[in-house]
Amino acid sequence: MRPLSIALTAALALAASPAISNDLSDAIKGLTRSTTWTLVDEVPLNFNTHHPQGMYRIGDDFIVSTVEIITRTQRYDTPQDGYDRDAGEGRGWLYRFSAEGELLDEVELGEGDIYHPGGIDFDGEAIWVPVAEYRPDSASIVYRVDPETFEAEEVFRFRDHLGGIVHNLESGSLHAVSWGSRRFYDFDLASIDEVEMTDAVPLDEATMNSAFYVDYQDCHYLAGQEMICSGVSSFTPPNDAPSFGLGGLEIVNLEDDRPVHQVPVALWSPAGRPMSQNPFFLETTENGIRAYFIPDDEDSVMFVYEAEL
Repeated sequence: MRPLSIALTAALALAASPAISNDLSDAIKGLTRSTTWTLVDEVPLNFNTHHPQGMYRIGDDFIVSTVEIITRTQRYDTPQDGYDRDAGEGRGWLYRFSAEGELLDEVELGEGDIYHPGGIDFDGEAIWVPVAEYRPDSASIVYRVDPETFEAEEVFRFRDHLGGIVHNLESGSLHAVSWGSRRFYDFDLASIDEVEMTDAVPLDEATMNSAFYVDYQDCHYLAGQEMICSGVSSFTPPNDAPSFGLGGLEIVNLEDDRPVHQVPVALWSPAGRPMSQNPFFLETTENGIRAYFIPDDEDSVMFVYEAEL
């Protein structure tokens, strides 16, 4: 493993600062449908990214979660044992790569049918990664990963597919979204050691997502009681018109799980995928926001856009 850089050490202290996240929240709330996004860089990633899911920048480096699909899931003709498809086969990974796209570190996460990492978060001390079965209404393992050593620690297991997670630094809780972000879950970190698969929050006690603009793909904690999520929805017009995907960003209030600010991101990769199809990361600049996207699988490029506000 590579030693922790000076930049990364500084980032560990700064990333948890509510002031930085408050600035970012304010900047995101300045985005509108008419905001102009300018492409400022394209970084080819010099490794197989498989199917990227979550991303976070720490210092000069980036962390990305991804699922390596070995055998794709197959839908059943009729549901079996509460599932609409089989488990498929794969491997879950967390990668660190440089700003130049070079792979620096990796750790495999998951076990058995639980191999699909989701959206990730970083709280200034640890990287939070949910890994789930690649099907809805299934099961997950939540990991805490040391950003310096890249060692992973299992925190708890849960009886649903958790597709993204954030650490609320104000309340000390974890907030997760389900498959397609249709359900929200809150976990009290103070009592997390008592959470077991058999007594985890049942599905009928989840908070249902009242927003249907996009399904969240990746979420990060902002400050106070807010998180920012990126996502995508697909639309199929009538009369055999081609389907298309539209991406967007949403700030969600963590107290009531309702959207605070919603804005489309009308950007697509050369392959036609919405920029927010997979992972994202946002940061403030002197004049606005810088956004990092990895929309495409396997032979991926990280697209860097800026918006002036």
